[in-house]
Amino acid sequence: MTTKANLIAVTVDCEDPVRMAEFWHQVTGFEIQVAEAEYSAVGDGTNTIYFARLPGYKAPAWPSDDKQFHLDFRVPDVAKAVEEYQNAGATKPDFQPGDGWVVMQDPEGHVFCVCPERSS
Repeated sequence: MTTKANLIAVTVDCEDPVRMAEFWHQVTGFEIQVAEAEYSAVGDGTNTIYFARLPGYKAPAWPSDDKQFHLDFRVPDVAKAVEEYQNAGATKPDFQPGDGWVVMQDPEGHVFCVCPERSS
């Protein structure tokens, strides 16, 4: 393969795109670019996360083989970030498969990981 593709966005199916944009704006600090009932987006000019309404959306269980993707985020203080994200509407599942990072779920159940900064 010779044609290089540049990732411009990730689109996440969900029940409530506006709620998802508001939540992810709080987590990432990305600007809310669009906030409509069928479609919303947050981005920073380089990275964009879109949210598309899927009637009857059902989040996969965690842990489960039906999970299709997850996002990873680096933060300077994992414990503080986990607390802030819970206050914004995320949940922290009981099952945590690793040490040093935390698996969380956004308000609609999408899994994401909160990871510490890399040591030099």
